[in-house]
Amino acid sequence: MTSLQIDFTGLTQWIGQTLSEYLSPGWALVAELILVALALIVMIVVLVILMIYAERKIAGFMQLRLGPMRVGWCGSIQAIADVLKLLLKECVTPFKADKFLFALAPFIVLTTSFLALVPFSYAPGLQLWDINIGVLYVTAVSSISVIGVMMAGWASNNKYSLLGAMRSGAQIVSYELSVGMSLIAVIAMSGSLSILEIINSQADGWWIYKGHIPAIISFIIFIVASTAELNRAPFDLAEAEQELTAGFHTEYSGMQFAMFFLSEYTNMLIASMMAATVFFGGWQPLYIPGLDGFNAVMDYIPGFIWFFGKVFFVVFLIIWFRWTFPRIRIDQLLRLEWKYLLPISIVHVLLAATVAVFEWYI
Repeated sequence: MTSLQIDFTGLTQWIGQTLSEYLSPGWALVAELILVALALIVMIVVLVILMIYAERKIAGFMQLRLGPMRVGWCGSIQAIADVLKLLLKECVTPFKADKFLFALAPFIVLTTSFLALVPFSYAPGLQLWDINIGVLYVTAVSSISVIGVMMAGWASNNKYSLLGAMRSGAQIVSYELSVGMSLIAVIAMSGSLSILEIINSQADGWWIYKGHIPAIISFIIFIVASTAELNRAPFDLAEAEQELTAGFHTEYSGMQFAMFFLSEYTNMLIASMMAATVFFGGWQPLYIPGLDGFNAVMDYIPGFIWFFGKVFFVVFLIIWFRWTFPRIRIDQLLRLEWKYLLPISIVHVLLAATVAVFEWYI
């Protein structure tokens, strides 16, 4: 049976050749970067609007209510209306705030979120930058956002904002360790830090089941630690409304608040894309050994549908956590990481290394 997988390599090469024909090499590179940036921004904005709508509907379902219903069909454009409202609002700067740092902080947070999306492979032949340390690049760039968070909390000249920023900084730095440890297991089994090579190593099966128990433990650690690093409930101590009003972005409004909001959902996309790539094969179809007919049918589903389907599955898990578990205290949050999650991650890395060395996976 013939595969219908869509490869975007020809399209990207055609765009590059067309720009090179009409522009000088320098201007062709500039034009290509502008096109890539615009495509990335449009993709993220569309996906974030879908995620906001999905979260509201899922929350409504879990709470036995309907969710958004008035703006558009079944509330489908409610998120767009909210974005337009934020864009039209005035950006108010507190009187005694550090105006420069206050304005700079949301740009730093949003820019680092967008930069972390560059090395992902969204479909066969559709990758902005095939860097050989892709996983390390994503984790490193994502960690820079804590600078913008601390900057926003300090520059606001507000005690609630500063406390929220300090909590967020401690939370992000702590749980980054477990996120990194959980990824090392699959990196050891695939033998590469390149995102494309990790995807290609799963052509005969996803690591979530090909890697046996170590891969499953890695995924559990990753999803828990990522939820905490994203400041999502039940780990949203940085924005605890009952204690800190709104956390580090208490004083922000209008477009500046929208940038923090967009960054939060973009970071959730990044974590979901990493999980989909490392554990669920990226754009690789689902193959079951011995079922050739089933595997042939799976080939007819385009790669980008596989990829974003897996991404939204992980997004659903993160949303599910938010509307299921109650918020924990800050001491419980840090105890979970330093006393339980990190020691388990260290032991688990040794187990995964043993499995990788002896090739005890399928």
